[in-house]
Amino acid sequence: MNTNTTSKTNENSFNGFSTEAIGDDHLFTNLDTPMKPNAFEMSNDEKKNRVAILFSEIMDVLGLDLNDDSLKGTPDRVAKMYVEEIFSGLDPKNKPKVTLFENKYQYNQMVVEKNITLYSNCEHHFVPIIGKAHVAYKSSGKVIGLSKLNRIVQYYAKRPQVQERLTNQIANELKTVLETENVAVIIDAKHLCVSSRGVKDDASTTVTTYYGGEFNTASKIVELQNYLKN
Repeated sequence: MNTNTTSKTNENSFNGFSTEAIGDDHLFTNLDTPMKPNAFEMSNDEKKNRVAILFSEIMDVLGLDLNDDSLKGTPDRVAKMYVEEIFSGLDPKNKPKVTLFENKYQYNQMVVEKNITLYSNCEHHFVPIIGKAHVAYKSSGKVIGLSKLNRIVQYYAKRPQVQERLTNQIANELKTVLETENVAVIIDAKHLCVSSRGVKDDASTTVTTYYGGEFNTASKIVELQNYLKN
């Protein structure tokens, strides 16, 4: 048996299906973002230098002239963008620090933060996911600053993602920091891997939801949906 062929086949398969058979289907293997154990041994500056070198090789393979004034700075720009911006959510140091406050208003109904702008990137093609996130919670006796809800969404969005995982990661973080199961997350997003390539369907969007605790009832789901419509 050709062991090299067998090894390559195993590396390019998932649950018995080859990557070719899976095609554009979006599969994910874990709730946690897949990370190497040594992911943070390299400094951010070292990562940017390495990414710039590798991206310049990609551009060169594509036949682009890296001596052109418009292109010669692109590898560095891309490297900085990857590490400091659109994939900054990979680094735990960038996780938002959250302070809870006593619910002195005694407000015992749901709090809804809707239309949180969401920019992420599909982990299968590294192209943008653009949409809106809506989050809600019911206080367990503590409340959170509203901007922190936005920051939690953005932190988990700023990494290569699958929308189902992103939804659950945001929900789990909210449950942890708010010390309650009563949270809800709804994401409605357009995937450019669907609209700009592949089937090239520019009209469709993907909706994913998480309803926890009291939100996982028909009456609360209807109530939340009514808030989102207004």
